[in-house]
Amino acid sequence: MSDLIRIERDGFITTVELHRPDKLNALTKSMWQHLGNSIEQLSTEDIQVRCIVVRGAGNKSFSPGNDIGEFEDERSNVDQARAYGAIMNRTLAAFRNCPVPIVAMIKGVCVGGGLEIAAVCDIRVCGESSRFGIPINRLGLVMAPTELEALIDIVGRATALEILLEGQIFDAKEALAKGLVHRIVPDNDVEDAAYITARRIAEGAPLVARWHKKFVARLADPTPLSTEEIEEGYACYDTEDFRIGYQAFLKKTKPEFIGR
Repeated sequence: MSDLIRIERDGFITTVELHRPDKLNALTKSMWQHLGNSIEQLSTEDIQVRCIVVRGAGNKSFSPGNDIGEFEDERSNVDQARAYGAIMNRTLAAFRNCPVPIVAMIKGVCVGGGLEIAAVCDIRVCGESSRFGIPINRLGLVMAPTELEALIDIVGRATALEILLEGQIFDAKEALAKGLVHRIVPDNDVEDAAYITARRIAEGAPLVARWHKKFVARLADPTPLSTEEIEEGYACYDTEDFRIGYQAFLKKTKPEFIGR
């Protein structure tokens, strides 16, 4: 998609890399655009894409957020900010709507817009030296309501306010306590841990993973489930993967799911 957003495929796992290591993977308007395009494209591909790993290039940073040096030309007034925000919101929506499970591999800094991206991933794995925060109160900026949605979903309203009002940068242990990450591993093990997680996902029935993402997202809406939605909870019994799965269990063999 772009030299700054790199895509690499390895079997059922696809890696999406924020690739701007000279700037610690600070995000530009163009990067947000290409990142959204990448996730949208992967969302429409066949069942061969079973897990996406999102990472930053190098070992120092997932991303420190948006490149402040770009603001004078791209985000210096309301009209520019609205256009920039539309691109960010489209990209965050692409993550939220992606049917494929997404794992965030977090090395080093994960701040501001970088944390927004990590928050819309399904599982977040970080290193012991990782740092987190959204210190935009020091820039006179707000986190727009559409951007806040994922943060509130994973940490709750009270903790989201704490993070935004204090603007503190905090360590991995505090991030785990706040619910921002799922697990912390030694810095040298982050890559292995993230891909082990991705392989666990990819080895499961891919239709089941997509159904679970869909059901969890739907249950965030308090509207009562329709008859069709309730019935969809039984659709897995008509899949080939269900037959493959239970027969492999009975035979004590490893199932090889085909996504049908």
